[in-house]
Amino acid sequence: MDLLIENQIEVTAVGKIKDIFAGEGISRAVPTAGNADGIDRTLDLLVSPVEGLIFTNLVDFDMLYGHRNDPQGYAGALQELDRRIPELLSAMRDEDVMIITADHGCDPTTTSTDHSREYVPLLVYGKAVRGGVNLGVRETFADIAATVADIFGLTFTVGKSFWSEVRCPGCECMISS
Repeated sequence: MDLLIENQIEVTAVGKIKDIFAGEGISRAVPTAGNADGIDRTLDLLVSPVEGLIFTNLVDFDMLYGHRNDPQGYAGALQELDRRIPELLSAMRDEDVMIITADHGCDPTTTSTDHSREYVPLLVYGKAVRGGVNLGVRETFADIAATVADIFGLTFTVGKSFWSEVRCPGCECMISS
């Protein structure tokens, strides 16, 4: 996020991103009151349209369900997000890319309320993104940072960008080549 800011690319933090990153690398913060509000605020930004990176945290998965060992609540939150994905996709512009992931595992069915060790999802969507690409198990979360930098035509020296693996050949609507 700092690299984006250094290159005059706006970073909008939705939800508790500002708190997670102690305000570093953020141009603007949009607080939220839960997952539904986070999705609503993200939709507002997509149709505004804001330029740069929109980084949204849907805190209920972690705070209300994962750490509280509530698998039914977690499942309901996943179903609600799934119902809202079409709204997000339809609000995206041709050049927009959506990356869905998590910062850690938080299995609500374990006996512990701490972070768990299962793999987290990595889903990438957009009109300039090829479907059906298996990105495998990544070595580091920094691969996402490197990919975001690559999308904006920048180089992040930690991690390995997967942008060349998912970018549609011949799509000229994206910022980077």
